[in-house]
Amino acid sequence: MGIDLVPYKTCTYDCVYCQLGRTPATTIDRREYVPVGDVVDELRTALAHGDTPDYISLAGSGEPTLHAGIGTLIRAIKSMTEIPVAVLTNGALLWRADVRDALMEADLVLPSLDAGDEHLFQRVNRPHGGIVFDRMVDGLAEFTGRFTGEVWLEVFLLGGVTGTPAEVGKIAAIARRVAPCRIQLNTVTRPPAEAFAQPVRVSELLDLATLFDGDVDVVCDISQGRIPAGVLSPGTEEDILALIGRRPCTAADVAGGLDLPLPEVLKYLDRLVNAGSLEPRQMGERCYYTVKGRAPAEAAPESGH
Repeated sequence: MGIDLVPYKTCTYDCVYCQLGRTPATTIDRREYVPVGDVVDELRTALAHGDTPDYISLAGSGEPTLHAGIGTLIRAIKSMTEIPVAVLTNGALLWRADVRDALMEADLVLPSLDAGDEHLFQRVNRPHGGIVFDRMVDGLAEFTGRFTGEVWLEVFLLGGVTGTPAEVGKIAAIARRVAPCRIQLNTVTRPPAEAFAQPVRVSELLDLATLFDGDVDVVCDISQGRIPAGVLSPGTEEDILALIGRRPCTAADVAGGLDLPLPEVLKYLDRLVNAGSLEPRQMGERCYYTVKGRAPAEAAPESGH
């Protein structure tokens, strides 16, 4: 079960591979974007009327640690249920003691590390000016050293940029210092913010995985992150728009996520495209649908990244 704590694309990074498009303005301003009490009330209602999830995940369409009350929320969740709490974060703010402290009562934290040096950090993640690569890495290592739960480090690789043995070797060296419980390798599978963000072939990811120590998962399966069947009421255009509004989806993704027959989904998608609500975008052999107005921007020149 996912909880979105910040407004759409409120983030510390403007990653070139982001499936939600460009970040209008990066920020490191932590504040209570939505009242913690409101989140707790909605969660209590959801848990009372739905299936028991494997995790309660603090993630969504922005960086969750930007919410100043995330620590309070984690403690509130832990007091009301035994369901483990996971935090999906880019890790950009873990150099701050208040952010590290806020996450200490979570059960699982999944931070990111997409580059092995400052140059590629700037090119791939395009961070807020207040975030420095070495300090970000120091924060990752310090947090992992203190955290009593599990840390899974996501490494998102780009073809011809970071998805090479030399660059992965740099990332692997940092990962050894951070010492997460496991590493998850990922790459582009949905339309990215910038067209030059290209995927790494799965066969290459499997080879690159051998450069890391410990447990490594290649997780770039197109079906990951689907909303479990039954969470949304099936059969409505509103449900389809809500699902695709969270991330670009293929027709098969929608069918699986909403537990609907594929032919029925295709009819709904055609109707929504004709109405101007959705926009189809081809990526390789797959056709993804995005909410009109939230489609990733066209490619920008690489200079300056």
